[in-house]
Amino acid sequence: MEPMEPKQTAVVVGVDMNGGPQFVHSMEELRSLAEACDADVVGEMTQRLNRINPSRYIGSGKVRELAELLKQSNAQMAIFNDELSPSQIRNLEAETQCKIIDRTILILDIFAERARTREAQLQVEIARLQYMLPRLVGLRESLGRQGGGAGLKNRGSGETKLELDRRRIEEKINSLHKELELLVSQRQIQRKRRKKNEVPVVCLVGYTNAGKSTIMNALLDKSGAADNKQVFVKDMLFATLETSVRSIELPGRKSFLLTDTVGFVSKLPHDLVKAFRSTLEEVAEADLLVHVVDYSHPEYEHMIAVTNQTLKELGAGGIPVVYAYNKSELRPGAEYPSVCEDAVYMSARQDKGTGELLEVIASHIFRGYVRCEMLIPFQQGQLITYFNIHAHILSSSYEEDGARLLLECSQADYEQNRQYVIPT
Repeated sequence: MEPMEPKQTAVVVGVDMNGGPQFVHSMEELRSLAEACDADVVGEMTQRLNRINPSRYIGSGKVRELAELLKQSNAQMAIFNDELSPSQIRNLEAETQCKIIDRTILILDIFAERARTREAQLQVEIARLQYMLPRLVGLRESLGRQGGGAGLKNRGSGETKLELDRRRIEEKINSLHKELELLVSQRQIQRKRRKKNEVPVVCLVGYTNAGKSTIMNALLDKSGAADNKQVFVKDMLFATLETSVRSIELPGRKSFLLTDTVGFVSKLPHDLVKAFRSTLEEVAEADLLVHVVDYSHPEYEHMIAVTNQTLKELGAGGIPVVYAYNKSELRPGAEYPSVCEDAVYMSARQDKGTGELLEVIASHIFRGYVRCEMLIPFQQGQLITYFNIHAHILSSSYEEDGARLLLECSQADYEQNRQYVIPT
């Protein structure tokens, strides 16, 4: 058995421009991101400023303080809470004689570590290269001193990447884009097929680690799906990077497709959103969004705001939303399971509120269902078969002119077969 690689040690650094609990939460989140990258946080430094220092991010006095803190704590790097410019990285590394990374590369590292499918790996690699491209000069200068790559996870392979010149990196990005486009086209074909079948699509969205995958598995259990349909669940940031699509069967021959998507986080890197746009298109084309909220978190309202802003940027701002206030069992005094208009207070882990959430989802996506009576000629036998599969047949009888069906069907099926409807 190989010995475990020792954890890297780090000091986290942030600038508070607004004050209040959101900055505290942001710094706590930065610690969590560092830990997710196997870094041991041994110190923290913050500064309140009206604006970011353009050359060093923090003030010159604080840079000297940081250098001393890094030395005293034997930290191997400083992790900054915002995306740094190439010149800021270069200046900070020169003055602290230590490796400097920012929140963006930290998130990219986590995505690179978690990516399992080829599509996710391509998306992360494109985002990484686009991040590195403007930083080549500064990063090259620091290589001799740091002996590694841009982040925590690309030690070894990182050096080779950073020695590539701009032209070769751009060629690599183009090559990866072409490979990604082939995978994206397959996904688009699948989406078109679903639209043709007129199956409603519901997307789970929300902050990372809010419990989207746990809710998906709970809904699958409730609908009687097989165990092999379950999705991966783990209590960690960005456990889900690949989009999972599952069919949920409801009584009355109604079904919808449920999609589990990558979680959001504050200051999600722009290049990463851009690279994952093809995956996140599932969200923009959904019929309904289920916004999963970690109700136990003290900053859950801020998390809701971050998610809503990201959805707006993805062009999904106008899609109907149902809120699932998950982890209610961890919030003192929370009453659950309960429903208040389009909000369900629940605990997916305890399987409380899952049925209520299904009912709220169904009330939205099957709102357009029509109850009617049809007389379908016997020569249209394929239509009778179609309705047996895609509609809820309440009663049926056979008459001289055909099959008489009392049914509930979608508005589209009703309009398409209006000639068979018996007037009431």
